[in-house]
Amino acid sequence: MKTILILGNSSAGLYDFRNELVQELLAKYRVIVSLPDEVKTGLLAAQGCEIVHTPINRRGMNPAQDLGLLRAYRALLKQYRPDLVLTYTIKPNVYGGMACAAAGVPYLATVTGLGSAFQKKGAMLAVIRGLYRAGLRRASCVFFQNEENRRIFKEGRILRGRDRLVSGSGVNLEKHPFSEYPAGEETRFLYVGRMMREKGIGEFLQAAGELASDKVCFELLGYCDEDWQEALDAAQKQGKIRQLGFDPEVQSYYERCSAVVLPTYHEGMSNVLMEASASGRPVIASDIPGCREIFEEGKTGFGCAPRSAEALTQALRKFLSLSASERAAMGRAAHEKMAAQFDRSGVVAAYREEIARIAPE
Repeated sequence: MKTILILGNSSAGLYDFRNELVQELLAKYRVIVSLPDEVKTGLLAAQGCEIVHTPINRRGMNPAQDLGLLRAYRALLKQYRPDLVLTYTIKPNVYGGMACAAAGVPYLATVTGLGSAFQKKGAMLAVIRGLYRAGLRRASCVFFQNEENRRIFKEGRILRGRDRLVSGSGVNLEKHPFSEYPAGEETRFLYVGRMMREKGIGEFLQAAGELASDKVCFELLGYCDEDWQEALDAAQKQGKIRQLGFDPEVQSYYERCSAVVLPTYHEGMSNVLMEASASGRPVIASDIPGCREIFEEGKTGFGCAPRSAEALTQALRKFLSLSASERAAMGRAAHEKMAAQFDRSGVVAAYREEIARIAPE
């Protein structure tokens, strides 16, 4: 049995968005998974994955820590001698790719988004491009989740070889089935994700401050990833928001909300928007790559300029002006779009083709 090594930066991300692929691999290969956390490693191990703990500093660039990560990946390649490596997210792509290139091990990389790295300028941007170029230089194939990210990599001469465009991680339509639109007079706007500046939490709070009322509720599901807790607590005390805490099972929250709101600054392809849309809920999101592919303006949701509380508030007002039947129709159209264009089975098939090409069972 051949061995596949997966390098990632989140056990939840791997299990929630890529587990269908993992399960297929387990039927044919020995699967080793390198992750920095233990949130869902138990679930992965129960399926048959062999788990290796590899610390990763997900934020910032610390040369000593990043060199340590490169060494750790080299050690994994030497220990397990995989026939193929799959890498996800920036640091596994860069340092895992470097390690694979040096060892002559074939690897598939997935660019899940550019994050804040490509927002930098000057020498720092040049360094980041150089690191990514080194990490991807011998990749057997690079998967992109939106066309804009692929364009940036090609124009920046970061990408040299084979690449494929997929619909993000896709959405599991069985886990996120269509649900009839909720009845009632209260409008519930739901934010799902980490509470951090680049996800637009500041703009969300400003919009809530202006629009929240006894019939318009702003709810937040997720954990605080930056220093926002004081502002969140203050807004809740004023009756502007409801903090729902963290819950890995999100489907029931989609089902009872009126619309999902994501004023993010950048995305690869938003899983939250795909899940909400599959569940039959309209979305209000930033009009940026990684979001705009998922919704159709005025048909399945509304877009707004990123980094603008005013633009977000205007988009929310548009939604509030809709009748109950118009909102329900928007949700139905959102589900139909996901079923036609974003079914996860299609994404898994694309990976399966590349894996079979490189490491036939």
